[in-house]
Amino acid sequence: MSRIAPLIVLVLSAAIVGTALLTQYWGRLVPCELCLYERWPYYAVIALAALAVVVGRRDASRAALMLAALIFALSAALAFYHVGVEQHWFAGPTACTAAPLGKGSIADLRKQLLATPVVRCDEVQWSVAGVSLAGLNLIASLVMIAVSWRAMIRVGRA
Repeated sequence: MSRIAPLIVLVLSAAIVGTALLTQYWGRLVPCELCLYERWPYYAVIALAALAVVVGRRDASRAALMLAALIFALSAALAFYHVGVEQHWFAGPTACTAAPLGKGSIADLRKQLLATPVVRCDEVQWSVAGVSLAGLNLIASLVMIAVSWRAMIRVGRA
């Protein structure tokens, strides 16, 4: 059980980030800046879980799974922020959100339009049943918190 539990978290994390990469390279959805940031927690957990699998000790697996649950909590917070940016609840990073068009000259407007990023964080590119990719990541992160936490408890009992 000390190797199986982190292996499950590793495989699920790789599947989630693999799906994101498939939507990018096969589905031709260009990720925004926040989308790219949302992948980093999964990369960290993949490395952490792989290390726990290699070490194979119960205490290492338990610690890795606890840390994975915390990382996924941060991932969920980041995904919630991204959903909030998409819904215009929160101001997004200036690098990937559009400022309201100001009053000014045509030259000012042109300059502002040229400075607007092609892929904006505050626009939903794709959704399923009204849930954006950021929303799906929020759901996935919450599920992974539960999976990691439950696996940590099971490793502790074994």
